[in-house]
Amino acid sequence: MKVIKNLYFKVNDFVHAHKEGVPFLVYTVFYLTWFSILENNVTFPKYLIHIEADNHIPFLPAFIIPYEIWFVYVLGTILFFLFTSKNDYWKLFLFLVTGMTLFLIISTIWPNGQDLRPSLKGTEGFFEAWVLHLYQTDTPTNICPSIHVYNSLGVEFAIARSEKLKKYKWIQISSFILCVLIILSTMFLKQHSVFDVATALVLGILMYYLIYYLDIVQAFRTSKAKRQAEKEYVRKN
Repeated sequence: MKVIKNLYFKVNDFVHAHKEGVPFLVYTVFYLTWFSILENNVTFPKYLIHIEADNHIPFLPAFIIPYEIWFVYVLGTILFFLFTSKNDYWKLFLFLVTGMTLFLIISTIWPNGQDLRPSLKGTEGFFEAWVLHLYQTDTPTNICPSIHVYNSLGVEFAIARSEKLKKYKWIQISSFILCVLIILSTMFLKQHSVFDVATALVLGILMYYLIYYLDIVQAFRTSKAKRQAEKEYVRKN
């Protein structure tokens, strides 16, 4: 019983120390639920996204590697900042949540998809078989703006602007390279149109301006602290 009790208090202390992660968990459930509903209902998109530039981009199945690394890239960075820098964590959290929520809203009111995927048999090598598996598990719908691109930008911006990581240039350089490869992979795998990538880039740049240039997170904290100080002043006087 003593071991269980000690474990309970350690877990409780850990959760309390990193309680900022709770909003991330709650939003993840919210996002996956809404996205699953869209995936199950938008099987025949009303609007197809296909522009002329898409016809000049080759299909390169080897880019499945950076495309799949994206999941570790995003989640790993969120957890890293959650445990090491709450300020960086909240900026990244706000960046991701804003864009992902806009994506859900756009996909709901403007059901979109693409017809870019080549016909694959999965017999032309390991990478093509891997891409075929991706095609079978991920529908070519709900694609604009590209969350792969947008979230990669969010992670790259967070790493590039992190004071903790400034002395680790190899991490920042590696992040930039990986971010570029992931963005390219969305097009080389025919998962996204150039249009999806462009809209994600525009949205990402706008959010960068709001979060890292105007620093709306710090502005919110300053405003909150000011209101609390005013309330305390009124209470005492």
